[in-house]
Amino acid sequence: MTVAELDRPDTAKTKLGIVDCDIHPAMTERNELSRFMPLRWREHVRDFGMRSGGSLVGMLQYPRLNHGGMRQDAYPPEGGPPASSLAFLQKQLLDELNIEFGMLQALNPGPSLQNLELSAAVCAAINDWQVDKWLAPEPRLKGGISIAQEDAEASVREIEERLKDKRFAQLQFVPRSLEPAGRKRYWPIYEIAEAHDLPIAVHPAATGWHANTGAGWASFYVEEHYAFSHSIQTILISMIFEGVFERFPKLKVVLVEGGFAWLPSLMWRMDREWERMRGEVPHVKRRPSDYIRRNIWITTQPIEEPPNVRHMNNLLQWIGADRLMFSTDYPHWDFDHPDRAFRVGLSEEAKRGIMRDNAFAVYGLG
Repeated sequence: MTVAELDRPDTAKTKLGIVDCDIHPAMTERNELSRFMPLRWREHVRDFGMRSGGSLVGMLQYPRLNHGGMRQDAYPPEGGPPASSLAFLQKQLLDELNIEFGMLQALNPGPSLQNLELSAAVCAAINDWQVDKWLAPEPRLKGGISIAQEDAEASVREIEERLKDKRFAQLQFVPRSLEPAGRKRYWPIYEIAEAHDLPIAVHPAATGWHANTGAGWASFYVEEHYAFSHSIQTILISMIFEGVFERFPKLKVVLVEGGFAWLPSLMWRMDREWERMRGEVPHVKRRPSDYIRRNIWITTQPIEEPPNVRHMNNLLQWIGADRLMFSTDYPHWDFDHPDRAFRVGLSEEAKRGIMRDNAFAVYGLG
């Protein structure tokens, strides 16, 4: 038993254990990452900065809500940004909600940098930072391997370097990639992920090579926030019709923070179009919905609750409770509390699956 487990409040121990599939760790200071980067790249960033594929440098594409889109109560008492203090994260999230395991989604510009060598250096530094600040002192936290995804060769090297560290439970891939995610330039990444049973977590980010709309950059943050689901759907469609899941049948892909109410209608439409035009894609041998039910999992946050909450039962039936995994999105403003995330009755089996068991199976926890 760890020290964290001994210190956990008795009230938390009586609750259902939870796996949180979306926790966003933060740096206490802006230059915190620099000590994990070689001198050559520290000097490069100091002198030239970091340029992503987006239209702006050194700032988000859209200004967020007050407090940077964070919960106002998530600021550590000792100071620093929300989710920058391990001790406060343990108290406010892991202990309070009885989180058995938490999946870190370390958002960073590394995967989308135009300088691919710098991209690889930043991603490696992020991975070292995760180990040093979070994974080594807290065994309940699991890391996601950040990769320079536009450079498949460098990505494979980084994955191979991290495979021996079982504190990393997944691989991270960001939408709005340089090319559609199903293209063969990314297949070496999928190949090594499948070979080592390493789930790929696809999480939207504030940076990327393209806008979230086909017509360019939107006007408001609310449009950008809503369009997270668009970028998730684009990745899913591309991977299916480019034949990724036919070539890599055991690949696991987890769609994070893109909602899920859109999934049934997307499955129906893809199946219909595939039936009509399957001659164009003979390499897609199954219905698109079959690949989704075999290769895709999706996290719950943000939960699009219908006005009539009973309709949530229909959504869960169409999607399948075994495809869903719980997430809080801590410490962001639209955080979901596990006690209030589903206002509809669930069977004990379905609730335990969504809150804990599905993630245990996907990530091989325990």
